[in-house]
Amino acid sequence: MEIPQNIQHQLAQFQQMQQQAQAITMQKQSVDLQIRETEKALEELEKVEDDAEVYKTAGNLLIKMGKPELTEEMSEKLETLKLREKTVARQEERIMKRLQEMQETLQGAMQMQQPGMGN
Repeated sequence: MEIPQNIQHQLAQFQQMQQQAQAITMQKQSVDLQIRETEKALEELEKVEDDAEVYKTAGNLLIKMGKPELTEEMSEKLETLKLREKTVARQEERIMKRLQEMQETLQGAMQMQQPGMGN
């Protein structure tokens, strides 16, 4: 049985949407990891004295900073990451909903193509 052009087009769109969902899931995992790492760094930073020597990485370099400045910088980074996490979660939710709708539409269209069903 040959699949009609419109269903082939819907299948292609469905596959593209699956790829987008996979990319969003990977982004979400990356942001989650960055959040955990930043939270852990802040926890460790809280353990040291205010006048202790602390360093931050910048590529291959370690840069000496004051604890209060680094704590503020890390807190701002954490806040930004959490906002990004919410944005990515909303995108993931929308894509998953759209994927489900597309799947239901495709299943209905395929059932209509089966002999005896749509005739």
